[in-house]
Amino acid sequence: MAKITYVEYGGKAHEIEVRDGLTVMEGARDNGIPGIEADCGGACACSTCHVYVDPAWVDKLPKKDAMEQDMLDFAYEPDPVRSRLTCQLKVTPALNGLIVHMPEKQI
Repeated sequence: MAKITYVEYGGKAHEIEVRDGLTVMEGARDNGIPGIEADCGGACACSTCHVYVDPAWVDKLPKKDAMEQDMLDFAYEPDPVRSRLTCQLKVTPALNGLIVHMPEKQI
């Protein structure tokens, strides 16, 4: 399990434990965290699970693959460095302490 903090656009933080093997998106969905829509169910076919990764985590996460990078082009105000799709981040013990920030809105 990893403790992940989801920070809503307005600043409200939700720290939850997410089981290994799930995605960061599934952790949000299963715990009712607002702000991550996940319209495609985690197929990397939309950008509604877009977040900004806390700067301290940018280099600790696996690199974005081409499909994730392409989908981020459709996200609301993507950041070239900090934007990630939570459906593409698998939870492992290495993600313990991860902090993600939701954008103002999802597309």
